[in-house]
Amino acid sequence: MKKVCNIIWVLICFFISNQLAAQNLDAFNYGIQKQAAVSKGAVVSAHPLASKVGLSILKMGGNAVDAAIATQLALAVVYPGAGNIGGGGFMLAHLMNGKNIAIDYREKAPSKASRDMYLDAKGDAQMKWSQDGHLAAGVPGTIAGLFASHKYGRLPFKKLIAPAILLAEKGFAITANEAAALNRTKKEFESLNFSPVAFVKSTLWKEGDTLVQKQLAGTLKRIRDKGAKGFYEGATADMLVAEMNRGKGLISLQDLKNYNAVEREAVIFDYKGYQIVTMPLPSSGGIILEQMMKMIENRDIAAMQFQTVASVQLMTEVERRAFADRAAFLGDPDFVKVPVKSLVSDAYLRARMSDYVAGKAGSSTLTGAGNIKESEETTHLSIVDKEGNAVSVTTTLNGGYGSRTVVAGAGFLLNNEMDDFSVKPGVPNMYGAVGNEKNAIAPNKRMLSSMTPTIVLQSGKPYLVVGTPGGTTIPTSVFQTIVNVLDFKMTALEAVNQPKFHHQWLPDLIMVEKDFNPATKVALEAMGYKLTMRGNIGRTELIMVNREKGVVSINAVGDKRGDDAAEGY
Repeated sequence: MKKVCNIIWVLICFFISNQLAAQNLDAFNYGIQKQAAVSKGAVVSAHPLASKVGLSILKMGGNAVDAAIATQLALAVVYPGAGNIGGGGFMLAHLMNGKNIAIDYREKAPSKASRDMYLDAKGDAQMKWSQDGHLAAGVPGTIAGLFASHKYGRLPFKKLIAPAILLAEKGFAITANEAAALNRTKKEFESLNFSPVAFVKSTLWKEGDTLVQKQLAGTLKRIRDKGAKGFYEGATADMLVAEMNRGKGLISLQDLKNYNAVEREAVIFDYKGYQIVTMPLPSSGGIILEQMMKMIENRDIAAMQFQTVASVQLMTEVERRAFADRAAFLGDPDFVKVPVKSLVSDAYLRARMSDYVAGKAGSSTLTGAGNIKESEETTHLSIVDKEGNAVSVTTTLNGGYGSRTVVAGAGFLLNNEMDDFSVKPGVPNMYGAVGNEKNAIAPNKRMLSSMTPTIVLQSGKPYLVVGTPGGTTIPTSVFQTIVNVLDFKMTALEAVNQPKFHHQWLPDLIMVEKDFNPATKVALEAMGYKLTMRGNIGRTELIMVNREKGVVSINAVGDKRGDDAAEGY
């Protein structure tokens, strides 16, 4: 029987290899295409090889869900900084039959986790414990999420995982950005691992070097052969727990066996004639996005124009209020009661904006949470297919390369998502986000996230498929991208690549990219706002679908801020 299975696998690999070759997937000679104007289907992701894999699945007859699964698995190989099988994420989909799907495969705290596990004897938060190494890892959810979403696909899982196995086993040429990131992280890989890892070599990495991950290929093969049990039980699970024991981590065999992805009810709301579908808790992004969109809906932001003092001030102040509420009210709904209906009600949001004064700088000291009586190294992919299915997926390890700890023998990186809990109420995490008891650590609890995969519907059909990495900047980047299209009438390319800004209540400052309008910056500072220049904000993946007189035109855009690439046909 085993011999027959091996023969079948060889035939599948041969078929997939021929398909990929026919579609010009050369893992050692490839470019980065930023835009695809097509009519049938498109994939945008953080790495050109992953986007090409997704496109190959669409061309094989797979739907958008199939392509999303294959793209995520490929990203786990070619984009190890955030693509993963040792982390978690959220999948949002709008299917051709009108059904909206929201699958939560966020990581969980291990069963041995405790509220004060990152506090020292004095009660002080030790953020290195929640960010570096074995103790920082939550129970991974990605593989469970892929199998939970697979029931909405149509191709065998073995076909979807085959490209990732080939890329891991045979290797691929890394980009200049990947080389720089691996070199920056070399010392941490060396100090946080007990065994040699594929991401470290004797000399510095350079563009065009080949990254081979044999151990990861072995793990992917076990998943191929045994399904989710090939990850959560058996040899891979044993390796993960052995790694935990070496580094005093907490994940147990029982934690792995008991992990489950959860299908939740999507957040759906109207905005100026469009229907916006986004992710519910434990993603804070969907609620934040709904709050922000509703707080500007009755104000003519289009007349204010893009990145003027008036429009930036308004958007800054709604961002401030939404993030203040995030800190006070949001957490895992399976563990705490969250007043979601109140937070997004028209009456509540009117009250939140009642003290807004155009031309007068706001203050996070004066503006806290409302009154209710009740990563940056993440990665995103957007996909549409010829049948009208749309998928928006955001996944993460949290920080760059997660905990920087690789499971010896299994070859995959572990997340450092435990830092997304409130390690101590009022103490900011690596992204500066603060929280309270609602997001405190508890066994088997999911930590709060900022990921905001989103689909905008026009007349009930996908118009925009959007999302981005970026930690706490994710909801504000998605917010600004949607407003750029719906209110400022930008093209997809403009909406993605225009400069972004960000406010998250605390710290009380507006972060801006280097190409932010200098005149607006000066005027806001004169008004009393504090602005600070920072690096790139997010890496937005956007697909726009236009339908005119029965003709479909798809415009897919990969962000200029990274190696993001768009593919389509």
